Amino acid sequence: MSENKGIGFFEKYLSVWVVLCILVGILIGQWIPAVPETLGQWEYANVSIPIAALIWLMIFPMMLKVDFRSVKNVAKQPKGIVVTCVTNWMIKPFTMFCIAWFFFFVVFKYLIPLNLADEYLAGAVLLGAAPCTAMVFVWSHLTNGNPAYTLVQVAVNDLIILIAYVPIVGFLLGIGGIQIPWTTLIFSVVLFVVIPLLAGILTRVTVIKNRGINYFNNVFVNKFNSWTTIGLLLTLIILFSFQGKTIIENPLHIVLIAVPLILQTVFIFFVAYGWARAWKLPHSIAAPAGMIGASNFFELAVAVAISLFGLESGAALATVVGVLVEVPVMLSLVRVANTSRKNFISDIYECVT
Repeated sequence: MSENKGIGFFEKYLSVWVVLCILVGILIGQWIPAVPETLGQWEYANVSIPIAALIWLMIFPMMLKVDFRSVKNVAKQPKGIVVTCVTNWMIKPFTMFCIAWFFFFVVFKYLIPLNLADEYLAGAVLLGAAPCTAMVFVWSHLTNGNPAYTLVQVAVNDLIILIAYVPIVGFLLGIGGIQIPWTTLIFSVVLFVVIPLLAGILTRVTVIKNRGINYFNNVFVNKFNSWTTIGLLLTLIILFSFQGKTIIENPLHIVLIAVPLILQTVFIFFVAYGWARAWKLPHSIAAPAGMIGASNFFELAVAVAISLFGLESGAALATVVGVLVEVPVMLSLVRVANTSRKNFISDIYECVT
């Protein structure tokens, strides 16, 4: 099976586009400072209005793809859901905190100023508490995962985000001694999860009722693919127009932030993937279970980091480094999953139909 099958041109080279956005954003910030200065004034309740609009462009198409009616199929293969939920919500956020704290405050103690270490830790926590909701469909396809069951895993995961993201983030940042405005955190989740989710559900139900499921899946959803691309690229350019000074003064920090994020990604994949194998789950469920935890809902993490700490914060920078490293690391894990397929039981799609 070709590893590139099912992954679009933009997604395949996402890390390249992120690097280009870093360069463009830095140049704008240094040569046309009026741009970030003007955009920085457009805020409401500590939320950047331009960024909010662009985040909606990214998140709304993802919410369209999630069919929450699939949740009724949870009981058809409960072990897979247990692996997904426990790994994503009882292991991943806390191991992310521990790994990031160890590197930022111990290993890199003399390379990262304390104030920036706090902000990088906050960004890592925001990533760790936001397991993937969109790109996991790509990773599942590349590993020949069960598409129906992957949809169940994503739907359950999205429902848990609604109730678990805020308390987990607040708890871990509190342990790290990082003060956050709770009102802004809750408002951010409502703004960037609840509202797009409700809009996606309403749109999905309306279009399917009027035009049918085939039109929705094969025509309507595809119309929004470019929205996500445009939203992400413009968000990164704006973000790095504010981050230019920090990056120019601390170019090594990109690498330092990437180290714990990569280690955490690989660790969580093997936790879920190994657990699924121990439970004798088919590869078509085990691979997506590993991928959904290893990958991140980075759009949400970026949005919340900007709302809580600002466009110029180290937290926002850390979440974007997560975007930078995600695709190459996840593609390497796809190779691992495909290579180890023979160690699992049959991949017949009989668990969810």
